[in-house]
Amino acid sequence: MHIHILGICGTFMGGVAALAREAGHRVTGCDAGVYPPMSDQLRALGIDLIEGFSADQLAIKPDVWVIGNVVSRARQSDGTPRYPLMEAILEQGSRYTSGPQWLAENVLHGRHVLAVAGTHGKTTTTSMLAWILEHAGQSPGFLVGGVPVNFGVSARLGTEGSFVIEADEYDTAFFDKRSKFVHYRPRTAVLNNLEFDHADIFDDLAAIERQFHHLVRTVPPSGRVVVNGLEESLARVLHQGCWSEVRSFGATVSDYTAEGDPGAFDVMLRGERVGRVEWDLSGVHNQLNALAAIAAAEHVGVPPAAAARALREFRNVKRRMELRGEVRGIKVYDDFAHHPTAIRTTVEGLRRKLGPQGGRILAVFEPRSNTMKLGTMKAQLPWSLEQADLAFCHGGGLGWDAREALAPMGRRAAVGDTIDQLVEMTIAAARPGDHLVCMSNGGFGGIHGRLLEALAR
Repeated sequence: MHIHILGICGTFMGGVAALAREAGHRVTGCDAGVYPPMSDQLRALGIDLIEGFSADQLAIKPDVWVIGNVVSRARQSDGTPRYPLMEAILEQGSRYTSGPQWLAENVLHGRHVLAVAGTHGKTTTTSMLAWILEHAGQSPGFLVGGVPVNFGVSARLGTEGSFVIEADEYDTAFFDKRSKFVHYRPRTAVLNNLEFDHADIFDDLAAIERQFHHLVRTVPPSGRVVVNGLEESLARVLHQGCWSEVRSFGATVSDYTAEGDPGAFDVMLRGERVGRVEWDLSGVHNQLNALAAIAAAEHVGVPPAAAARALREFRNVKRRMELRGEVRGIKVYDDFAHHPTAIRTTVEGLRRKLGPQGGRILAVFEPRSNTMKLGTMKAQLPWSLEQADLAFCHGGGLGWDAREALAPMGRRAAVGDTIDQLVEMTIAAARPGDHLVCMSNGGFGGIHGRLLEALAR
């Protein structure tokens, strides 16, 4: 089969492309941003890439067009289609489908799917779960919205048994507004947490809870729903109906709990010690991620003690508190946090790891996600940065005033309208012993390297 993917350089669609190629299909694709590292990864797999969405690609004549959710029916200011190729596909009546639908029909069907959903921690928990199964000798397939260091790739087919997938609640395509995860039909579903996000497609939290319940409805009677017992929103989801076995984690009365510091803790199953995790990761959020992964892995035959042992060798995911370098005693980290809760969790986790005498934390971030660009959560930013000594925000391209939003922080916060300004401000404030944490769900203009270069000068 020959598939041509529109929007191929996105994290998810790039993963779909890699899986399709590994399965023996001919894969080509196009995108508006064909650049490294994704372009290099795809071309190394023998996938031909085209810059842009020109209608002349219709001459490629694949067996099916696979449409990423970046594609829309939008028009530019001059009235011409933003995605002329999509218009041509529709006009010709060609066969097309979405990425999640293609994946469900061609990769996931017939396998034990373990899907990890939640507002935060999906990538890390999915990676943990895949590694636990790998460590147990199951050789699972997986698709992760990042690159787990233990594997070095974001997707692979694995054997015919289990498949671990990061289950995103974002919409499927312009012609299918259901959440992506509805297509995956998991036997094991992890509901890690749930709060309001994606303000560009969801009106309120109740709308997201409805989509999560659609996911719960797809889990078979012999399946398992692993749920965070600390989340009222998830309790409301399950209250709408659940027809599968439920295992909870996190709360005092949950099935799976943890005793000890996030860096070294006992795993408890209904009050009985069943394993111990000792690792380099920090933060209560990662402790909860571990409990979720252990509970899910147990459903496919991995004992909690074995899962805990596997996590001792877990090496996290790229761009999750990834140390990019150290110059003159100043460390620069890269982190994917972009939602206020994720920012707070990242900063708190580092603060706890460092301790009171462990140096200052300088938070450098950009409100880049659609939700943050809309300003829906701008009022939460001072709260999210409470544990940072100083905060530096990229305020360019926003429809709201970042300086006004951060005013409650006083002199602890500064805003730069360009990356150059942000680098200059941060370097002027940095001193030996500091930890510079750069947070964004995008490339952030290569700020990590620019900070290290400026520090070296």
